[in-house]
Amino acid sequence: MAAKKKAGGRKYSKKAGAKVARAMREEKAGTLKSGRSGKKVTSRKQAIAIGLSEARAEGAKVPKKRSSGKKKSASKKTGSSKKKASSKKRAGAKKKSSSKKG
Repeated sequence: MAAKKKAGGRKYSKKAGAKVARAMREEKAGTLKSGRSGKKVTSRKQAIAIGLSEARAEGAKVPKKRSSGKKKSASKKTGSSKKKASSKKRAGAKKKSSSKKG
């Protein structure tokens, strides 16, 4: 059986691949700097992100950014449906100020 080809074609354009490759080379050489701060990039993931960002800016075919807000993790079920028994508070009770008028 032959491997099936995806109907959509390439996910990333060749231009995007070239941008990422350039960023990876620079990161390895230690010359890749990050955006505004200009700090040296230390991880491969940062280098890939910079390459894709540059490709996106030039209009290359790159999938949309992942939303950084959601992370895949096991969702913990908490007892949010049960309310904690809070101590009773008196609604009308206020501290009286002991200021003396003279």
